[in-house]
Amino acid sequence: MEYSHRYPAYPTQEVAEELEHHIDIHRQAYNYTRYEYENVDADNIGSAYKHHYRLPGWKDEFPVFSKVNSKALQRTVTRFYDNLSKLKDQKENGRKVGKLKWKSPREFQSMTFSQSGFELKNTSGRRATLSLSKIGDIKIRYHRPIPDEASIKEVTIKKETTSEWFVSFALETDGADLPEKSDADSLDASNSVGIDLGILNYLHTSDGKTVDWLDLEDEYERLQREQRKLSRKEKGSNNYEKQRREVAKVKRHIKRKVLDYQHKITTCLVREYDAVFVEDLNVKGMLEQSRNARNKQDAAWRQFITLLEYKADLYGCHVKQVEARGTTKECASCGVETAKPIWVREHSCPSCGFKTDRDANAAMNVLKRGFSELGLEWPESTPVETALPTDTADFQRVSAKCVVETGSLGA
Repeated sequence: MEYSHRYPAYPTQEVAEELEHHIDIHRQAYNYTRYEYENVDADNIGSAYKHHYRLPGWKDEFPVFSKVNSKALQRTVTRFYDNLSKLKDQKENGRKVGKLKWKSPREFQSMTFSQSGFELKNTSGRRATLSLSKIGDIKIRYHRPIPDEASIKEVTIKKETTSEWFVSFALETDGADLPEKSDADSLDASNSVGIDLGILNYLHTSDGKTVDWLDLEDEYERLQREQRKLSRKEKGSNNYEKQRREVAKVKRHIKRKVLDYQHKITTCLVREYDAVFVEDLNVKGMLEQSRNARNKQDAAWRQFITLLEYKADLYGCHVKQVEARGTTKECASCGVETAKPIWVREHSCPSCGFKTDRDANAAMNVLKRGFSELGLEWPESTPVETALPTDTADFQRVSAKCVVETGSLGA
């Protein structure tokens, strides 16, 4: 299994200048890779592996490329082909795509060391030191240790738009070191949950829990103030650059707050349940068509699902995405579809009379589809009425404040 840990970095001014110089060299290498890909005979290149053989010639022709670590230089060439592969995948999916663009200094702010050229040391406390080849030592805030069973495959150093530095370690763990998942055919329905990612609530579970949206109103008011200040500055001036960093800091704060919120919810879910089923949402289409796009973007549902999937392996939980279409219309009790405008918040089936909250009904349908995806029959001993209406005494509502302060759904 592959995952990553990210840490704040605090290079000295001298090392920071060296980092910026090395990153700019890697930017030139990326752009030159693009140039050769478009202008050199395809028999000599066409893949990252073939292109690596051209690097010694680069160093002879352009001595500046000899100043950076050779493995890191290879990784930059690979970075171009990784981006090219993603572009081709989008094109195959029917999307209109162009070509990879020439990277400006502002667009290229990171570099990656692969396999060698780095060493993590002095990790006994909350501080550690990362030594990078041809650059020097960088202090990092080692707020969480790297597991003993994990090996470091890559190290990426990045300068954010706020001028802060961060280091990311790409880790790999042997599957034998991970918790063992129970067999799909032995899953306990009572300890499995379906999740509906909602509008009035951030999520609604099939066992009668809701989690409120994270309140970001104050943060967006501050962002608007800072953006108005930025609009009054002369572009290119020192004051403009100073204010641009202030805007970037507010955006970074919003992004971190949402990510922290999601980490706490997803960790609780994979710890509490043996299986978690969630809708496979077309987030891009939802953002393009909805007038409520900003709130949906704040929800970061695709990021939420990604966090669920990678944590499932860490905690031995099954996570499965199911078809999202029709989960709201379909009755969880009898399967009859009933159209419901967005403002109708209660599900009332005209066929069987089953009544519950609209999102609770969708969550139950997600749970049933999840069992079907795993090839399991819906247990007869699990009545659909476990989806409690929101006005019952057993219904549990969790505020966003409880999640943020305690990191638990049951606070």
